[in-house]
Amino acid sequence: MTEPTGSADPSAPSDAPPPPTPTPPRKKLRWKLILAGIVLVPVALGALYTAFVLNWSYSDGDRSGALYKFSRKGWICKTWEGELNITPGAASPTIWSFTVRDDAVAKQINEVLGSRVVLHYSEHVGVPTSCFGDTRYFVNAVRVVTE
Repeated sequence: MTEPTGSADPSAPSDAPPPPTPTPPRKKLRWKLILAGIVLVPVALGALYTAFVLNWSYSDGDRSGALYKFSRKGWICKTWEGELNITPGAASPTIWSFTVRDDAVAKQINEVLGSRVVLHYSEHVGVPTSCFGDTRYFVNAVRVVTE
C-alpha cells in the first residue's frame, strides 16, 4: 500500500539530497595570505638589508685631527654627530663629519672635545635611513694624541 502524499513520516528516509554544508571561505583566506605576503615580504627584506649594512663595514680606519664639534641631533631619532678638523691651523680646514652610535664612546668624545684625537671608524655604505646616523662613518673608538 502506498502512503498518501500529504502525510509523510518525517523519520522515513527520503530521496531528497541533504542540505549543503557551508564550505570555509577559501577565497577570503587566500586573499589575506596574498596581502600579508605583499606587506610582510618587503618589510622582512628591508629589515635584513638594514641589518646587513649596519653589521658589514665597507672600510675602516683612523682619522686624526682636532675635535671641535660634537652634539646629539635629530627630531625623532637622536644620534651623536661630530666634526673633526683634519688640518688644524690651515687656511682652508678639511672637515670630516662622523656619527657615534655607542653612548660610552660618545661620553669619551665629550670629555676630550677640543683636543687632538685619533678616531677609529668603520664606513657603512647604503644605510637606508638617517635614524642610524647622518653620515656613513661610525666612530667606535677614540684616543687622545699626546704631543
